[in-house]
Formats: sequence, C-alpha cells, structure tokens
Amino acid sequence: MRARRAAGILPDLSPLRESDSYRAMFLGQVSSQLGTQLRQVALPYQIYLLTQSSFQVGLIGLFQLVPILLVTLAGGVLADRYDRRRLLLITQSSALVIGAIIALLTQVGAITVGILYALTAVSAAFGAIDHPVRGSLMPTLVPRRMLAAAVTLNYSLFQIGAIAGPAIAGVAIAAFGISSAYWLSCLGLAGSIAGILGVTAPPQARAARTTALVAVSEGLRYVWGSAVLRSALAIDVLALAFASPLALLPYYADRVYGVGPEGVGLLFAAPAAGSLLAVLTSGWVSRIRRQGYAVVVAVVAWGLGIAAFGLATAFPAGLALLAFAFGADSVSAIIRNTVLQSVVRDEMRGRLTSIYSLAVNSGPLMGQVRAGGVGTLVSPEFAMVSGGLAAVASAAAFALWSPLGGYVVDPAARAEERPPA
Repeated sequence: MRARRAAGILPDLSPLRESDSYRAMFLGQVSSQLGTQLRQVALPYQIYLLTQSSFQVGLIGLFQLVPILLVTLAGGVLADRYDRRRLLLITQSSALVIGAIIALLTQVGAITVGILYALTAVSAAFGAIDHPVRGSLMPTLVPRRMLAAAVTLNYSLFQIGAIAGPAIAGVAIAAFGISSAYWLSCLGLAGSIAGILGVTAPPQARAARTTALVAVSEGLRYVWGSAVLRSALAIDVLALAFASPLALLPYYADRVYGVGPEGVGLLFAAPAAGSLLAVLTSGWVSRIRRQGYAVVVAVVAWGLGIAAFGLATAFPAGLALLAFAFGADSVSAIIRNTVLQSVVRDEMRGRLTSIYSLAVNSGPLMGQVRAGGVGTLVSPEFAMVSGGLAAVASAAAFALWSPLGGYVVDPAARAEERPPA
C-alpha cells in the first residue's frame, strides 16, 4: 500500500531506464544546466560589485531579451528543417567559447560592464536557438506513453542544475574569485556536448520548404487559433514579468540579509530547490482533471509567495518563500508543457516549442528590467511586493475572463507514437 502511494507521488523514471538516447540527453542537459546556473549567479553578482546598482543588474534582462525576441522563432524554423542533434552541438559549442572568453577576461582583470552586456547578448542569441531545438528533440526520444514522465524529468534536471549551480558558484566565488565560477560553467557545457554526442535521434519529420516568414506565421497562427493555449502562455508571461525576483536578489543578500556571496548562491538556489521538490512530488499532477484551473491556482500561489518574500527580513524565511513560489511556478509549467507536447505534430514541434520558449523566457527577462527600474525609482521592497500582487491580480483576471479556468485536456488528443532511440 505504501509503495503504491509513493508511486503516485514520485516521478516516473521509465524514460531513463528504457531509452539510451534520452538518458544521454538528460545527463548532458544536467551538466549544461549546471554550467548555465553558475554563470547566471556570477554575472549579476559581478555587475553588482562593479556598479552597486540594481538597475544595471536588471539591464542584463534587456540584453538577453532583445536577441531572444529576434532569434527564438527563427530557432524553431531551424529545428523543423535541419538535424536537431547537429544544431545542438553548434549552440553548445558556441556557448562554451563565449563562457571561456568571459572567464579569461575576468581572470586577467580586463572585463567591463559593457563587455559583459555584449557577450550576454550573443550568448542569449545562441540560447534562443538552443531552447526550441532541444525542446523539440527531447520528446522524440521516448514513446508517446512516456511523454508526461519525460516532461516531468526534464523539469527535474533543470532544478538539479539550478540548485547545485548557485551553491557551487557561491562557494567558488568566495574561495577563488568570480572567474572560477565562469571556468566551472565551461566545464558543465563540455559535459553537455558529450551527452549530445551519445544521442541517436530517430528519423525526423521535416517541415515543408517555405520562406522563414511563412514558416513562422504557420506556427503563430496555430497558437493564436487556440484561445486556451493563448491564455496559458499569456498568464505565464504576465506572472513572471510582474514578479520575477532575480534582479533584486543581490540587493537582498547585501542590504537586507547581509549574507555575502555564499548567501547570494543560496538565494539563487532556493527557487530551484522549491521547483525540484515540486517536481519530485508531482506524480499527482497527471491526475488533475481541470488543468486550466490548476494553472491559475499555481500562478496565484507564485504571486503570493513573491509578495511575502518582499516583506521577509529573516534569511531562512526568505529562502523558504522563494522555494514555495518557484515550486508553484513549476507545477504550472509542467502542465502547460505536457499539453503542448501532447498535441503537436513533429514537423511543427520546433516552431511551437520556439513560441512557447519565447513566451516563458521573455517573461522573467522583462521582470528583471521591471524589478530593477521600480527598485531604483521607489525601493526594491516595493518592487517585489507590488510585482507579486500584480501577478495574483492577472491570474484572477484570466480565471474570470478567459476560457483557461475551465479547460480540461481532451484525453483523445494525441501526437503520433514514436519509438525510443
């Protein structure tokens, strides 16, 4: 009886057991996420030390957002036209080179805020291609019956890297300086490349050869034609644009909690810890009947958690509230992504994944700019609390005036079955 109850709570590991290619991809992406998170801690902390300005930390989001807006949809077109495995090798190798340049310039004392912004923008452009390519390749490595389990495991790997990366970054920066975090990030990206080399991808359904503009418009029309899918993406963008707290975490570590670089690492790790806990206990998510309602509830919980964090003056309470908020956001994300990957045809998968990626990545980056700007004009505490409450209000609006709250996934909606590689 206990074993059955545990099986209903814990995630399904069958994709890792039954697909060698999925397992290689999974382990490589854990390494990639670890490297990415190391850099995402080092970068804002370095800019904060150089400028003592939360606004300039928040500008990181702007320099990431612009290339993401310009490139992500094109990345989806590439994913549907060309070999996805080969594209991933290109994007990850490029990220490794950029990371090595930042590490070297930091180590020799030649880095400037302008250089950091510029290299961040270039890295974001390659990442904007990487996300839809990776997101469209992963589901093809497992059979349809394992898709929900694979989506959940994918979220778990992000959180594993997001917990370990900031914690390692905090210790490494305190002991060896900021450049050490960048070098460790490069090591993680090298592991990602090794994982991709171990993947044998199944035959790929290629999109018809049209102009890039026509290909992108096909994907946009597909999403725009579904009121529920449109609402599910919009509620997430607004929630993260209003309440993303990342740009203000260096301020909270320095001025509110006084915990130094180790504390910065823990603040950046707490969101991932909450997300990982949510993922590891997410067996119940697949049994939710009213998925749209669950998304609304999760977004409300996210906004309340962020608002409460803005008022917290005790470091342990702040960590717990960040973990709670990001755990709720992960539940919402798992439901949305499962729906998307369940119904899309393979030749459209890259474009729809790119639209999804554009939505979920632009929200936090807009949130960084908003938080940095409001934090400078009023106060960081006001920016945090007002953003969380605005996220709650936006979720309530979607529940009242969109079809999202009453949406139930049609169990007959299925993508074609694909064998594991």
